[in-house]
Amino acid sequence: MSLIGVVCEYNPFHNGHEYHLRESRQGRDDAGVVCVMSGDFVQRGEPAIYSKFARAEAACFCGADVVFELPLPWSLASAEGFARGAAGLLAALGADTLSFGTEAESLKDLDFLAGRLIEPETIDLICEKQAQDATLSFAAARQAALEDLCGPAARLLEEPNNILAVEYLKAIRTMRLELTPLAVRRVGSAHDGDGEGNSRSASALRSLLRSGRSAAEFMPAAAAAVFERDTEMGRGMPSKEVLETAMLSRLRMLDAARCAALPDASGGLGERLLAAAAEEPTMDALIAAVKNKRVAMSRVRRVCCCAALGVESGMATGIPPYARLLALTARGREILAEIKKTSRVPILTKPAAVRELGGESLRIFSLGAAAHDLYALGYRAQEERRGGADWRSSPRLIE
Repeated sequence: MSLIGVVCEYNPFHNGHEYHLRESRQGRDDAGVVCVMSGDFVQRGEPAIYSKFARAEAACFCGADVVFELPLPWSLASAEGFARGAAGLLAALGADTLSFGTEAESLKDLDFLAGRLIEPETIDLICEKQAQDATLSFAAARQAALEDLCGPAARLLEEPNNILAVEYLKAIRTMRLELTPLAVRRVGSAHDGDGEGNSRSASALRSLLRSGRSAAEFMPAAAAAVFERDTEMGRGMPSKEVLETAMLSRLRMLDAARCAALPDASGGLGERLLAAAAEEPTMDALIAAVKNKRVAMSRVRRVCCCAALGVESGMATGIPPYARLLALTARGREILAEIKKTSRVPILTKPAAVRELGGESLRIFSLGAAAHDLYALGYRAQEERRGGADWRSSPRLIE
């Protein structure tokens, strides 16, 4: 069976996501669509606006057949680690195609940049650029190096979806994954733009929802219904203030050893975090105290999440040791049966089964389950805040 793999966050699921899934399947109606999706904390370094189960369910109503979770260490990794873990997991599950959205007109141009970025000459030039200018971030140094080596083509990396697309292509090359890349051109709003008509970016929709307004007109009806139901049940859109207080309380218990073990916290970032956590009254103030010109805001937020949730350096090496099922359709059940026959990683349909796997699988799952417990503290309904929910939650089946 042919499987189209999609790496996603769906934070929240919107019309553009439905378009991408529809275009991915264009001319391949018999193919299955398998998603690997971030859990309750996403790659930009913040809690998702709806739980992983609600977002997976929405996806299955709107074009996905099966949705697996990308475990916490990879969800909170840099773009490179995020792409490597998710693409590697899809390949291990048996996907033959990797579909992703881009702002570029040519997949060939993106693949050219991916090839250049893994060459020693490019890596050396990026390091040289940063050594010459202590205020230059990695992204800025990479851009400058590519402009020297590739000319105008480097401008493609000024668009966020192109950055992830190049990381997927790098992962395919460096890990020798048997995945055929499929680029779907974005339509409507830019990644973080306002958009027009019935198209809005996920960022714009989060702003709408947090201001108390409806975003239903920018979502497929089935997805909007899932999110509205969860909100009515008191578990939609966890309180940002409550979660930030919970995270800040954990950050105040940091010590030097834990900061030294954080992923991507080099260049004094860990030390600044330790000092700021002891004094600053809010997460915004803490992040402002930690950030400098050389460090992107998203990196600081990810490091803060890792520190609060117990993610350590090295945890996101390679690919996840298992695939945890979040949701599937009736057709997805047939696809899952086929995946199980050849998958190179264990598939968890029942959370308790991870105890039989033990070792690294149990450690990574337990970390994600603890993160879900913190996430649930932001729910409006008191009963929904009970601990241990991740250990009791079965995949959502969409008939």
